[in-house]
Amino acid sequence: MSERLETHRVVVGLSGGVDSAVSAWLLKQQGHEVVGIFMKNWEDDDDSEYCSSRQDWLDAASVADVLGIEIEHVNFAAEYKDRVFAEFLREYQAGRTPNPDILCNAEIKFKAFLDHAMRLGAEKIATGHYARVRRNPATGRHELLKGLDPNKDQSYFLHRLNQAQLAKTLFPVGELHKTEVRRIASEIGLPNARKKDSTGICFIGERPFRAFLNRYIQSAPGPIEDDQGRTIGEHMGLSFYTLGQRQGLGIGGIKARGAPRGGGEHAPWFVARKDLARNTLIVVQGHDHPWLLSKRLTAADASWCAGEPPAPGRYAAKTRYRQADSACAYAASDEAGTRFSLSFDEPQWAVTPGQSAVLYDGEVCLGGGVIDGNGAG
Repeated sequence: MSERLETHRVVVGLSGGVDSAVSAWLLKQQGHEVVGIFMKNWEDDDDSEYCSSRQDWLDAASVADVLGIEIEHVNFAAEYKDRVFAEFLREYQAGRTPNPDILCNAEIKFKAFLDHAMRLGAEKIATGHYARVRRNPATGRHELLKGLDPNKDQSYFLHRLNQAQLAKTLFPVGELHKTEVRRIASEIGLPNARKKDSTGICFIGERPFRAFLNRYIQSAPGPIEDDQGRTIGEHMGLSFYTLGQRQGLGIGGIKARGAPRGGGEHAPWFVARKDLARNTLIVVQGHDHPWLLSKRLTAADASWCAGEPPAPGRYAAKTRYRQADSACAYAASDEAGTRFSLSFDEPQWAVTPGQSAVLYDGEVCLGGGVIDGNGAG
């Protein structure tokens, strides 16, 4: 008898998208016993034009039908509101710009969902994320690796996963490029093969962001100042703006003081700072203004995949998802490694408190923390 590959009972998070659908198919091909779960994480207004939850469930159920697997609809809306959305609002009220997708992965998809899957007798869970997990034979630890498609790598959003979570997780499409995933979906006749990728924060969808936030956070208008301290407009409330923001400032036609005729007076304005004490939004003109550039940042609430902080030294880091890795020096700021600083070789643009700084050693994602200082300007 030929030796069989090790197979598991795997519970797959079927989102209704093509990546999780192909993940489930790949696992079936490998001989695993596959069960699908559709996670409903938001229900405040899920009957609105902006919420795709109902259609996503129908798509996930259709995929399960084609693949011949069971699917269960599980409601994590209460957990999501407590663990993710409440923190999201707290951060915005404090003038920072959080990344709820990172918190959702750590608290819902790889905690609430993982716990539920284990109760169903699962040995592993799987999602359609573009990332990889491997066990390092030298250390015995599980490592989180970048997905092989550099344009789709999602390790940034998964950097808070710990050893227990990584040990139980499979990322079947992490070895593939998106074009290959689409090709497989078409070949095997998946009903969502051509479905476009979802964008934006899951509970906001495609709706206007400011209008959504306005329902939960009271607006507190105040002055907009330029880098000379001149008042040039009024903002709607500091919570509604993020560093580096260019659109929706309402000051497009104002010239910088002393700008020569025909010169750069029409260069766009960008949000550079928030003065919470004075409720003042500070904007600057030009993408490369010094106040938008940082060579150093500090971060807190760090989470390390290995369970302990890396050794001080040279690494690469991202301060936002759609960004190339940037060479930097890492140093822990406390013994436990919950706080750290990064010093970059090249200035980083619009480093934003509330966003995550994620550290890499080559293709290995080490973990990261929440930016709380950017030393800009």
